[in-house]
Amino acid sequence: MALYQAVLDNEKALLDEWVKEQIGAFSRQGAIRETELRQQCETFLRLFVQAIRDGNTTDLRTPEWEAVLRFLSDVSSSRGEQGFSPSETATFVFSFKRPLFTALGKAHQDDGKALADAVWEATAILDRLGLHTMDVYLKTRETIIARQQEDMLELSTPVVSLAEGILALPVIGTLDSARTQVVMESLLQRIVETGSTQAIIDITGVPTVDTLVAQHLLKTVTAARLMGADCLISGIRPQIAQTIVHLGVELGNVTTKATLASAFAVALDRQGMKIVRSKPQA
Repeated sequence: MALYQAVLDNEKALLDEWVKEQIGAFSRQGAIRETELRQQCETFLRLFVQAIRDGNTTDLRTPEWEAVLRFLSDVSSSRGEQGFSPSETATFVFSFKRPLFTALGKAHQDDGKALADAVWEATAILDRLGLHTMDVYLKTRETIIARQQEDMLELSTPVVSLAEGILALPVIGTLDSARTQVVMESLLQRIVETGSTQAIIDITGVPTVDTLVAQHLLKTVTAARLMGADCLISGIRPQIAQTIVHLGVELGNVTTKATLASAFAVALDRQGMKIVRSKPQA
């Protein structure tokens, strides 16, 4: 109850000092408005007082701490999405220690043992709350990074229309299982949208081809055929050709070409079209 009484008796001073501590900790000017920060601190203090009122400062799994943990999760998630640093996020809880210890020191200035016990109690609970805040922050950042990676994968696998009925999919970078799924989905979706019957997968930008990459390519070719489109693979450089032969990879009856231009010419021929160069006028 000593912790509860110390917070209750010094709530206004605690709030002012706590806000001041946090403002000084932000590495960016204007990272958060003082009014918003003060409102967050006021909410936390109110919920914190309610949680420790019955004397439970050791078990955060009990119902009285649900509101505190939920609020800290909201604050941490919001800061993670807004680009706050880990230290700026952790400071929300850990910066509360100094003003709280000061209040405890005034309350127990004549009793060293009582002060030590109160400080230890406060440290234990604030450390747990701070760790909870960081756990939520890290999960939020991981979610954001995963979402950004998915967006980058989609942007890095554009399916372009070269001519009526002919699509091209330039692949740049490593082709792993996750990337293959995105490539396949993008290509199949465009085949459905355009009704194309020829698709060129250009691997000029793929640094190396191993057995796994070849298998991924064949899966994409098979999926496209099931959708009614025949696939060609272009960008087969001498080194890649030697690697495929060395690995004993069978590309079956998949047409391969050294350049995208060559593959495009084959696709045009299959469509009954050809490139006609106009003669310069005299």
